[in-house]
Amino acid sequence: MNNMIPFCLIVWGQTHIASGLASILNATTPLFAVIVAHVLTADEKLTVNRLFGVIVGFAGVAYMIGFDALKDLGSNVLAQLAVLGAAFSYSLAGIWGRRFRRMGLAPLIPAAGQVTASTVLMLPIALVADQPWTLAMPSAETWLALSGLAILSTAVAYVLFFRILATAGATNLMLVTFLIPVSAILLGAAALGEQLQLKHLIGMALIAVGLAAIDGRLVNLGRRRVA
Repeated sequence: MNNMIPFCLIVWGQTHIASGLASILNATTPLFAVIVAHVLTADEKLTVNRLFGVIVGFAGVAYMIGFDALKDLGSNVLAQLAVLGAAFSYSLAGIWGRRFRRMGLAPLIPAAGQVTASTVLMLPIALVADQPWTLAMPSAETWLALSGLAILSTAVAYVLFFRILATAGATNLMLVTFLIPVSAILLGAAALGEQLQLKHLIGMALIAVGLAAIDGRLVNLGRRRVA
């Protein structure tokens, strides 16, 4: 639910829809998370702050990427549903992963188990579908990129995933989806010299407001001012 299923759905979906639209659809993960957590948990119920924060954060992602990305919404419906299905799968994985804390497992154990199981399940499919022995030998740069994805973006990332899940809960963990486009835009500006536009700053500000609303900082700030 947190690896094989969403990865396959997103990869297939993005072969049919633009990356901007896929990013916006993927940002629905926290929306699914607050609903699923409300239904399936006793301690992560939906509150006005959480709902408001998630909606504002989602609006920030959409504004930052550009609402013109939504112009294709409604075409290639199956591909869009695939990306939404991936977002829903991520939210279910967050709820399911809470049980590992109750089992007393260190974050490294479920992270290793998840990646290993996904590899075992996907390996025969990849061998049949891609026939890697027929492909050209990857370059050194490709191996380096794959190593970065495997070590930093997968192995280390999932250890952090389960550690944060155990301490912050599923709903808060899923909010990281809002920060993915933020980090991508900032890294693009810093490393690739891409232009940082006003819409990016406004979108980031909306995301910050949404996150502050979810963790109660806006409410606490308002109370202090009233007092």
